[in-house]
Amino acid sequence: MFKSILVPFDGSQGAENALKMAVDLIKSGDGEGKLMILTVYRHHSMLEASLSMVRPNEPGNLDDVMREHATEVADHAKKLAKEAGCPNVHAFVSPGGVARTIVKFADKHDNDLIVIGSRGMGSVEEYLLGSVSHKVTGLSKRPVLVV
Repeated sequence: MFKSILVPFDGSQGAENALKMAVDLIKSGDGEGKLMILTVYRHHSMLEASLSMVRPNEPGNLDDVMREHATEVADHAKKLAKEAGCPNVHAFVSPGGVARTIVKFADKHDNDLIVIGSRGMGSVEEYLLGSVSHKVTGLSKRPVLVV
């Protein structure tokens, strides 16, 4: 049915629900479909990084800290998908604006479908400007399933 499904994953319950749905879709087909997991982290300017006190005992570049956390989240999602019986899973992390990065990733990798949770671990900014899932459905030319 779907050869390549993208699941944006931020570690929230909504993202886990979307991941389960995507795994079910892969398994309901011929089982050969590819599941791609994308965790997007926010890129910080040098000024923001210099003012950060994220890990005072482990000083470092804020982008490196965010990338490391995003990698842990993506690896966790990959483990969940494999445990649920989806053998062809790939996890990625990318910096940037969440919705646009998701849509660009799906276009670059020619995903057949984006499966996204309706609510994630959004910020106050996302609350005021609209949810990521809403933005993705508006920006994407590919089918989007909001779970």
